[in-house]
Amino acid sequence: MTAVLTGTPVPRAAGKPRLTRWVLRLHRPALYAWAGLLVALTALLLGLRGPLADAAAEGWRQYNSCTGTARCSYDQDAIVRYKDYYNYATVALNALPMLVAGWAGAALVGRELESGTALLAWTQGTSPARWLAVRLAVPAIAVAAGAALLSWLHHLAWSAGRGRIDTAKDWYDRFTFYAGGPTAVVLALAGLAAGVLAGLVLRRTLPALLVGMTVTAALRGVTEIALPHLWPAVTRVSTTDQLPLGAGLGVDEGVITRSGARTPVPACHTEAQCRAAYADITGRWSTYHPYSHHWPLQLTTSALVLAVAALLTLGSFLALRHSTGAPRTTEKATA
Repeated sequence: MTAVLTGTPVPRAAGKPRLTRWVLRLHRPALYAWAGLLVALTALLLGLRGPLADAAAEGWRQYNSCTGTARCSYDQDAIVRYKDYYNYATVALNALPMLVAGWAGAALVGRELESGTALLAWTQGTSPARWLAVRLAVPAIAVAAGAALLSWLHHLAWSAGRGRIDTAKDWYDRFTFYAGGPTAVVLALAGLAAGVLAGLVLRRTLPALLVGMTVTAALRGVTEIALPHLWPAVTRVSTTDQLPLGAGLGVDEGVITRSGARTPVPACHTEAQCRAAYADITGRWSTYHPYSHHWPLQLTTSALVLAVAALLTLGSFLALRHSTGAPRTTEKATA
């Protein structure tokens, strides 16, 4: 109060900006690697959105125009090149959450706890809670911004090939779905939280790396299992002479008996067995998610993973509190 009345400038709290700069300086190699990965994947996805997709589409147009009565040529190299580069970019985006989890567990938290650097910071005026908050917030901003850009570009690249390239992946392809939407962003954030929690619990570099990556991979697997059930599906009925109606992410299918009951597809191995099994069947039914469910499924899956990420973050603060005692949340005022 005296400083305000006399006009003497009040100094800023020195810990906050220094702590953020220290995190950026300490993990500068990871920041450079992240920036390099962003540049490389951005260039690749822009190519898939434009010239690579155009060349592959032209190659397929040439191929489909072949009548079979005369020799014709088509640009097979362009088709294969688009397919390979698309797979490279898609796999990289799917691996991103695991890479973030491994880095967070090993370098961001595990190494500092194992070497005692974190304890040194706590004894120099930085509370454990703020130390952890900065190590979660700063990487989360970089990871979320970068993953959002890449997932958006991936969706544009996929859209450029849809309907033009015969080998383009379906929207519900397990790798395409998790690379071209908000699920890519929230899975990366969940990987960050899982790695930090593993580092705080294990307090060793290599075990934290392995556990963080394993937990993130398991979370990804659980979301794949739950995905078809996160949004109401569509059911279509057809006769036995028709193929199942509708196309998309399959949920379930079966047959309809004369009584109207819906049962699973009967198993048969010989003609006589199949004739007997299908004697009472009058139709087929299939339950699936059409393309119009793409974004509802993206958003519901993202909400589920985001909730898990929040729980992992809460678990990180609880683990820190358990290992260090009640963290200080306020700084002592100076007279």
